[in-house]
Amino acid sequence: MSRAVPEQARRLAAELDLRLAHDAELATELNDAQRRLQLANDRLWSGLHPDGIAAIYGEHPAAVEVATAHNRSQVLDSPDPLRAVQQVHWTIHRAFISYQDAAERRRQLAAEIGELAGDLIATLLGAGWSEHDARAACVDDLAVSRTCARQSPWRTDGRERR
Repeated sequence: MSRAVPEQARRLAAELDLRLAHDAELATELNDAQRRLQLANDRLWSGLHPDGIAAIYGEHPAAVEVATAHNRSQVLDSPDPLRAVQQVHWTIHRAFISYQDAAERRRQLAAEIGELAGDLIATLLGAGWSEHDARAACVDDLAVSRTCARQSPWRTDGRERR
């Protein structure tokens, strides 16, 4: 079954499609900031906590030495540990600020996406679409087509449609 797509719905769908693409970019920014946080944290210490090593391997110095061979701290092993700690501190600080900034922008974007989706559904309902069809419509297709066949919310490649 093919339905007419009002011009307003096409504009809203195009805006929604742009916002969804921007959301994907922000998700990438969040992942990058999280990765930078993890890498900086790993410079401080990677491996088991010394207390955990003692609990697992006992207090015998030879056992602890063998167990700690796979544990390391780039900071403590550096020629200037104070400088290394300061560098890690500022790396963590910058990554955390980046993460907070991207998260806030994504939160604001989510509100915009919700409003646009509501407006799009209302426009399609006003054009005679059923609520089910309006909610299941593919934003990508609506943005470029004057008519739209009722589609499943699933793509043929198995990925969920936006």
